[in-house]
Amino acid sequence: MKKDILVKFGAKVRELRKAKGVSQEELSFKSELHRTYIGMIERAEKNITLVNIEKIAMALEINVKELFDD
Repeated sequence: MKKDILVKFGAKVRELRKAKGVSQEELSFKSELHRTYIGMIERAEKNITLVNIEKIAMALEINVKELFDD
């Protein structure tokens, strides 16, 4: 069973990525994370680490806090 926080976080990553017009591949390149890992995060299949949360925020040019805002 997927945890709510993983589902919400993945949805937020997808929402912000799409709002910026960034593909999963581009986000993976900018964040230095594998493209399939980005997809797994968005589908709540991975429990992401704080280090990787920061990488995604930096790649999206946002504050880490924005990834947790409702």
